[in-house]
Amino acid sequence: MKDFAAIDFETANGNPCSICSIGIVVVRDGEITERFYRLVHPVPNYYNQANVAVHGILPEDTEAADTFPEVWAEAVQLIEGLPLVAHWSRFDEGCLRAAHTRFEMPYPNYKFYCTCMASRRVFGKSLPNHKLPTVARQCGYNLEKHHHALADAEACAVIAMEIL
Repeated sequence: MKDFAAIDFETANGNPCSICSIGIVVVRDGEITERFYRLVHPVPNYYNQANVAVHGILPEDTEAADTFPEVWAEAVQLIEGLPLVAHWSRFDEGCLRAAHTRFEMPYPNYKFYCTCMASRRVFGKSLPNHKLPTVARQCGYNLEKHHHALADAEACAVIAMEIL
């Protein structure tokens, strides 16, 4: 694949529509052309300590941020016509669907590809696991800020360019 958008969401709590950050990396002709990162005011607006421990985003970080519909209106312009790629895409596609449902937005059936599943096919048991940092390292990318949505999206883009 030479044209796609790698995407990653972080959530405030266990509800998949509680998106608190979005990272998108657009790849065209096999090159990264755009990066997009926004904090999002989550709905429902409460933070689970387990989620905060993973990504470090706090309620005060998103208090003044736009909600999903405003942020997505900006993001959708970048990804228009592109397939979406995510590492463990079930999670990210689930978040995207849940947010569209929560805000009563039509869901355009985005085509998702999963770099985790692709890694299992390509690398098999040669890797100790197929977690994002492990697969990124195998593809030559050092993921230093794991669970920062933009860093994760960029790692995913590098993996996709290598194995999809």
